[in-house]
Amino acid sequence: MNEQVYLGVDLGAESGRVMAGLWDGRRLRVEELHRFSNGPVALAETLRWDALRLWSEILNGLAAAAKRFGPAVVSVGVDTWGVDFVLLTKGGEMLGQPYHYRDGRVSGMFERAFQRVPRAEIFARTGLQFMEINTLYQLLALQRSEPQLLAAADCLLMMPDFFHWCLCGSRVAEFTEATTSQCLNPITRDWAFDLLQKFGLPTGLFPKVVPPGADLGRLRPSVSERTGLGRIKVVAPPTHDTASAVAAIPTANTGRSDWAYISSGTWSLMGVETQNAALSERVLQLNFTNEGGMDGTFLLLKNITGLWLVQQCKKSFEARGGTFDYAELARRAESAAGPHALIDPDDPRFANPPDMPAAIQARCRETNQPAPESEGALVRCALESIAAKYGGVLAGLEEVAGRKIEVIHVVGGGSRNQLLNQLAANRCGRPVIAGPAETTALGNLLAQVRAAGELKSLSDMRQVVRSSSELQVFEPQPG
Repeated sequence: MNEQVYLGVDLGAESGRVMAGLWDGRRLRVEELHRFSNGPVALAETLRWDALRLWSEILNGLAAAAKRFGPAVVSVGVDTWGVDFVLLTKGGEMLGQPYHYRDGRVSGMFERAFQRVPRAEIFARTGLQFMEINTLYQLLALQRSEPQLLAAADCLLMMPDFFHWCLCGSRVAEFTEATTSQCLNPITRDWAFDLLQKFGLPTGLFPKVVPPGADLGRLRPSVSERTGLGRIKVVAPPTHDTASAVAAIPTANTGRSDWAYISSGTWSLMGVETQNAALSERVLQLNFTNEGGMDGTFLLLKNITGLWLVQQCKKSFEARGGTFDYAELARRAESAAGPHALIDPDDPRFANPPDMPAAIQARCRETNQPAPESEGALVRCALESIAAKYGGVLAGLEEVAGRKIEVIHVVGGGSRNQLLNQLAANRCGRPVIAGPAETTALGNLLAQVRAAGELKSLSDMRQVVRSSSELQVFEPQPG
């Protein structure tokens, strides 16, 4: 058969891509059509996303797809990070550039929130881990400092939902992304309206929740004309990038809990796939979270600061005149002599320090550990610390799931970091299967293939990933 083409827009915290998935009926071949930078933009003491530039880059990628594949293109879908959102007026005007989750306005919002609704009640209503970046606390910060924006808003769209609106005009909330907000009830699988009312938030802002695979309509005529694409379908994949990545985990054991995943990148999201949200007191104590997955599943996971530590170290090295790429930093880290100091990657001091190496060194001194000095030693400290965190989270997952996890799948861009993969195997005492790196794009694209009727199940999607990918196994090493 002639290949069908599906387009996936994959927006990450550092970069965005427009990807093409070429489907021959058995395998999916992925091509990158357009890549562009992303990141926070400083604006008047705030951090924002440049949503209009991102939309312009998406259009450029779609135009490249039209030129390359023409009428073979079937559909397009968008995935992004979680928690951030755009507010629209009834007439479709954006109310400001959306805030970046690392903007400081949410500092202190936990205390204010818990004074109004107890922490345990928020967890019982949402099942989500407590992070001040969550949509709920961003909204409470707006309510406090800019109530006029909430008053003027007609609709809240999470970031991927916003770009779907740009594509076709839909005003809906895809389930997996909505679960990152701490505004959705995992039992009813709809917005936690009772909780939102207790906070005095306008519940009319929250649109209808739809599942992954939903048909959102066809490209706006203006987008079709601008890009040269036909009026192709817009299909909601699992729009939260973690959900797309987990949908493409190359396991043959869908439906079983003897495997865990780490979606490794700027953040590391480590967890297991479950059929229902876990809302026990122990889950709350461990600050685990229940995020949405394909086919109504939940991803019981812990959000861990990941390669952000290395990315920010690299940024500081470059500011001092260094010209290291990630491969060179990995080589230096591998040869760095021990013993290696450990930090908690999730310590708030590492959220967005002006100088990450200095922050790491200061914490090591505070804890009476030798402070790493060289570039390689600093990166090794970061990687060892991330892997050690994995080991602690694994123990918690096994406790909550009530069974032993036999193998860990590491996917995403971080799966290319062989040193981190080996350290993860060592610290967890489990084999690590690394790859593919493109699971987020694969999950996005295969959800569209399935929506077109070419695949029947989540197991089918994962079988395609196994047959289309090369995987690498890291066995635990002593010492």
